[in-house]
Amino acid sequence: MLLLNCVAITPLAMVSICYDPNAGYAHMGEYTQRKGCSSARSGTSITDSSRNPIDRINLGTENETVEEGLPSCCFRKIAMPFLEESSLLGDLSLNIPVTIIGNGPSGICLSYLLSGYRPYMAAGAIHPNPILQGKLEERRHLSVVDQDLRYLSEGLEGRSSNPVALLFDTLLHPDADVRFDHPSVLQWKLEKHKCIPHLVLGKGLPGGAWHVMKRSMLTISLDNWMELPGLRLKDWTNSKWRNLLNDRATPEEIASYYNDYVKIMGLQKNFVNNTWVTSVSKLQQDQEHGKDKLLKCIKKDITTQQSPTTENGSAHNLWEVRGFQRIGDESHVPFCLLTENVVLATGTYDLPVRLGVEGEDLPFVFHYISAFESAIKSCKVNQLSDPVLIVGAGLTAADAVLCAYRHKIPVIHTFRRNVNDPGLIFKQLPKKLYPEYHKVYRKMCKQSYTTTSHSNYTSFPESCIVSFQPDMKCILQSASGENIILNISMALVLIGTYPNLSFLKEHGKYLGMDPSKPISCKQNPVEIDPYTFECTKEASLFGMGPLIGDNFVRFLKGGALGISSCLVKRLKKKGQLISEKKN
Repeated sequence: MLLLNCVAITPLAMVSICYDPNAGYAHMGEYTQRKGCSSARSGTSITDSSRNPIDRINLGTENETVEEGLPSCCFRKIAMPFLEESSLLGDLSLNIPVTIIGNGPSGICLSYLLSGYRPYMAAGAIHPNPILQGKLEERRHLSVVDQDLRYLSEGLEGRSSNPVALLFDTLLHPDADVRFDHPSVLQWKLEKHKCIPHLVLGKGLPGGAWHVMKRSMLTISLDNWMELPGLRLKDWTNSKWRNLLNDRATPEEIASYYNDYVKIMGLQKNFVNNTWVTSVSKLQQDQEHGKDKLLKCIKKDITTQQSPTTENGSAHNLWEVRGFQRIGDESHVPFCLLTENVVLATGTYDLPVRLGVEGEDLPFVFHYISAFESAIKSCKVNQLSDPVLIVGAGLTAADAVLCAYRHKIPVIHTFRRNVNDPGLIFKQLPKKLYPEYHKVYRKMCKQSYTTTSHSNYTSFPESCIVSFQPDMKCILQSASGENIILNISMALVLIGTYPNLSFLKEHGKYLGMDPSKPISCKQNPVEIDPYTFECTKEASLFGMGPLIGDNFVRFLKGGALGISSCLVKRLKKKGQLISEKKN
């Protein structure tokens, strides 16, 4: 693979996307050959209670079959030479089959499947849904990736609107909504010959926005819904010798889990961190004609032993991805690459939604919960301060209320919805699993300004902010239409976030359900085919995770299943999948 530097001819760090079955596995970026090296333990199971699964991360394995297992994927390093701007697009010799933009849990899970890990029905496993069990028995010899996802997911119901997300969730965690501790019915096998070479581009460490949130004092559920295939969160937690006093984990621990997952599963060779994408565009027809000489000279792809082609046999319809990688503290190295498929896995944490009212840019108005935590640490707000104004009725706003409650800081909580609105997120969360959020919801219902006066918490349902004033006042319009002037110490506007899709034309708006509005997880998600996750308005462009409305980790994993299944089937038709091997 070649990345193009617009400055000078300079080699960058080694990044491998080449799977070489004749070379040994190199762990955590140590490019050491272990050719012919025998393993002390082969094909051991991560669920083996007699050993700590994390202890095995430095061991190779010659057995391709793993049950919730560890990587035996073999590869060799290749350099990424950088070319001058004058050579840009003129000396490309390779293209990337798949480029994933975003290295959060969505991108990580997709990389896991594209690396050759395949889910099969485990021997003796019985799913509690008898209809689904019958369907799975029909083609037990095939991995779920190779089966008809539409057929398997038909009739499933749950907390996601995406059928493939429901399918993958119920296979990984049967009956999770009723908290039955059913084990997964899947057995994972590493089939190296079925891997699809790919790159995962991310701004920071693997884990995405979880690293941005990692300084949070707030906690989230330590639940199997947060984990990714092949590595139980509890096993990982136990390996860190953390003594759990309750069933909770911090965002920092979740971020660390995702970062470790990439290393433990041997995926790090696919990840290019500290990378900002600035442009993603399809090559135009005139550009393609201008590259006739280039395309004729394209070398065979070392990962597939095939020249890059499309379904009609030409090398057209490639995506051009541009951006830069930050090296050290200041150096930005531009790059450009060609890719056949692009996956949008950016999440929606980049840009806060604004109210658009007077005074929103005043220094006491913030749009991130981290500002509240910093104010508490620096003692800028305390239990004697004027109330903190919290705007919003989602989980982030609820987290801020909980944080204030723990520190006895008075709160004024305002939101536009009626407390009985069925669309409130609290209505979708089981009370037993999320008691703290239902505690906030009870306050929202019972401690409103229309009931009695409460010193530490007062809610204003069905209200909106009119303006913020420089003298630390907020003008609020209540449900009755009355304007109320409030003295506040700071304001937290926590009404959602938008993804930063500035690298796409129209900032990606044309991909949404409503092309006239910005992409939004709740109000205007990217429109996709529900089984392939391909954008309905752009071929070979895929969306997953919060961009398509799947905000919870437990459901965004379905995107990885749908996309990998789609790509595998297309490559089989084109004869570009690495040659099948019989076990």
